[in-house]
Amino acid sequence: MASLFSPFSVRAVTLPNRIVVSPMCQYSSEDGFANDWHMVHLGSRAVGGAGLVLTEASAVTPEGRITPNDLGIWKDEHITPLARIVDFLHSQGAAAGIQLAHAGRKASMGRPWEGERLIGPEEGGWTEVVAPSDVPFRGDYAQPHALTLEGIRAVREAFARATRRARRAGFDVIEIHAAHGYLLHEFLSPLSNKRTDEYGGAFENRIRLLIETVDVVRTESGGDVPLFVRISATDWTEGGWDLEQSVLLAKVLREHGADVIDTSSGGNVAGATIPTGPSYQVPFAEQIRCEAGIATAAVGQITEPAQADAIVRNGEADLVLLAREFLRDPYWGLHAAQELGVDVAWPAQYLRAAQKGAAARKIWTATRELD
Repeated sequence: MASLFSPFSVRAVTLPNRIVVSPMCQYSSEDGFANDWHMVHLGSRAVGGAGLVLTEASAVTPEGRITPNDLGIWKDEHITPLARIVDFLHSQGAAAGIQLAHAGRKASMGRPWEGERLIGPEEGGWTEVVAPSDVPFRGDYAQPHALTLEGIRAVREAFARATRRARRAGFDVIEIHAAHGYLLHEFLSPLSNKRTDEYGGAFENRIRLLIETVDVVRTESGGDVPLFVRISATDWTEGGWDLEQSVLLAKVLREHGADVIDTSSGGNVAGATIPTGPSYQVPFAEQIRCEAGIATAAVGQITEPAQADAIVRNGEADLVLLAREFLRDPYWGLHAAQELGVDVAWPAQYLRAAQKGAAARKIWTATRELD
């Protein structure tokens, strides 16, 4: 069997394959509520063969949203519509995961298709944007307020409450978002964290809030729920967060009960030069996996079934996360199985079309060989 379709077990959860739908912000909520768009967006990828489907970044506080249209989990009323989605994902054989997030200094922005701009209360935004320090992401973003120690405690408690709600909604996996220049990443990087107290300066201080957050999420989730942490392995900027620090962080996260490091990069420095290309972030996942002794997930321009299979087979990462490719093809997992010669169960509603499609491909391949 192709490595991509081998099961992956972590704590009490066994994923049927190594294909994960990466969190993708949809900016389609009102007051943080999941709706029919989220059901179709997430549900179709479960139908399409993903082993784990992760929600978009789900804000743990209303002020922790990137936009007023972000998904949320800051109040109990959010649980029921999320549970409906979880139930459907389970019915299709997929595990359900939620990404808990706080946008930090990148909050109160407009939806991308409406123009990347700071919005105020008159348009549904807010005035209280927080960060480790009063350093804005860019001139056209909010001027953040540096969190007080009381504010830091409140953030930590918000992640704990969100975890309890995620458990009530039935999620199998919880991921903490500490990447892409959002709040927890802002604390990690010396470029955005200029604090002089116990949450700034030395490496041990800059990672403190993330470790404390992992501790409360681990406690609230119990011992059976896998805990993923998404990090940016590098800021792609001299003097910023880098791969060496990421390896050290991963070792500490492992000791505190994290199970998988979801390895991305960038997002904390405006205008950073990022040399993208197929699998460009996979080496980060591989190095963290090897040097920190923890499972990793690889992301970033993974598009082809053979490419994804090789990442798992060669031990570069334990899981592969796809985003844009799943937007282009919601049934990527099923099509990947066909391409790799793996027999997987299609939904009964689609089975006849799948069989005819497979037969057509065989004829097409045979014709090419004759040519």
